[in-house]
Amino acid sequence: MYGYHRFFNTTSFSFAFGHFDQDRVREAKKAGCPCGGRLDVANYTRKPRGGPPGLRGLDVIRLSLCCSRDGCRRRVTPLSIRFLGRRVYFGAVVVLVSAMRHGITKPLVAKLNLLLGVSERTLRRWRQWWLETFTASSFWTSERARFMPPVTQADLPRSLIERFLAPNGSLDLVAVMRFLSPLTGGKAFAPEHAF
Repeated sequence: MYGYHRFFNTTSFSFAFGHFDQDRVREAKKAGCPCGGRLDVANYTRKPRGGPPGLRGLDVIRLSLCCSRDGCRRRVTPLSIRFLGRRVYFGAVVVLVSAMRHGITKPLVAKLNLLLGVSERTLRRWRQWWLETFTASSFWTSERARFMPPVTQADLPRSLIERFLAPNGSLDLVAVMRFLSPLTGGKAFAPEHAF
């Protein structure tokens, strides 16, 4: 489905996805803390699942900042296209595998479990999130009007990512994840987006 393996080539994954995240950190650092304090680096390590083998360095780091002013110490976690909130799987894995969920067979579930460690229970939970939590979120309520004709909600996320297909049929996964980035952290992250 959509050439899953191509998106997780270590080099392209690191460059395309990391570049967006680093730009958001630079913007947040430049803006500073709402209290007026300086923002310092306060990255933390994640143990993401579903990516290419051998990831290290920035690929497993959630870029974050922390106010340097005593008494504030507010954490600022900018938007990301690598991670989707607190989920353990890379955001692109959640999107692509969830799109495959329609008509999924027992052999495919077994293969996904072997390749990515994704259980059938996790797949069901992701499906429920797309159909219930995502569709009721303030993010989707405001953003769904961008698509004409409307995205078929019962077929999410497949119907959404198909809007990001090029005429030749290739998927711009970076564009999909940029669109979904308000769900990833920082001020745009709210409990309604968790699963």
